[in-house]
Amino acid sequence: MDTLDILPRRVLRALLSLPTEPEEVRLRAGERPAALLPGQEEQVLDCPPLTPDELWRVAESAAGGSLWSAEGRLRQGCLSLPGGARLGVCGAVTVENGAVRAFSEISSLCLRLPHQAIGCARGLEALFEGGFRSTLIVSPPGGGKTTLLRELVRILSTGGTRVGLADERGEVAALWNGEPQLAVGPRTDVLSGAPKAEAAMALLRCMNPQVVAMDEITESADVRACLNCLGCGVRLLATAHGADLQDLRRRALYADMLAEGVFSRCVVIRLRGGTRRYEVTALD
Repeated sequence: MDTLDILPRRVLRALLSLPTEPEEVRLRAGERPAALLPGQEEQVLDCPPLTPDELWRVAESAAGGSLWSAEGRLRQGCLSLPGGARLGVCGAVTVENGAVRAFSEISSLCLRLPHQAIGCARGLEALFEGGFRSTLIVSPPGGGKTTLLRELVRILSTGGTRVGLADERGEVAALWNGEPQLAVGPRTDVLSGAPKAEAAMALLRCMNPQVVAMDEITESADVRACLNCLGCGVRLLATAHGADLQDLRRRALYADMLAEGVFSRCVVIRLRGGTRRYEVTALD
């Protein structure tokens, strides 16, 4: 099934009029759908508003026909789809023992579409000169962190480095029947679905990686896993949400991590004139 096939037909027709493939498709009850194009703000589609029933049917299609059967996956607010796409879900939920049990109403959906961007690391050749060192990629949400992470993993792996990829949400490699749907290189071992910290430790114990890669450091457990990898002589490649390096240093989780010297370099992604540009800073 093509990922976009879960969308209503009139939304699909409206997407065909766009000048390029969207990075996200936004569906909100009572509103016209919108698309996020590369480097641009949301663009409202020439399409009638969507009904709550239509949103429910989209979510059911993403869940394989039944939202109830997918309640375990929905507890984190999203559904993973073949090819690495992810459907974020918002609405009214029922809570049991402090955790989300199920959705009773759906008010909005966000379909995030991964893009393979071979060559997007052009200009970052210095990261590999003299041997790759631990690198942190920073940008606001939607800035292209995951895309750049995937490309750097591919380059390292193709160049002969064993990479262990902790792909918690399946967005980096998009495993399907055990095979990555997005290119991450021939020497990359992917552990998908497990929390990043647990996956990193499992890769470290079992796969003898030279580099461990993970998307979005968000918890203290992720930082501890990075420290454990560093203590074992393994280099790191990871991403974090932030406007820039100074923004990270103002937040306790990242300030402590940077103070520990976990990363040797930081790559900040900036959007200028619709183009992503990279700013590299040495941290040691």
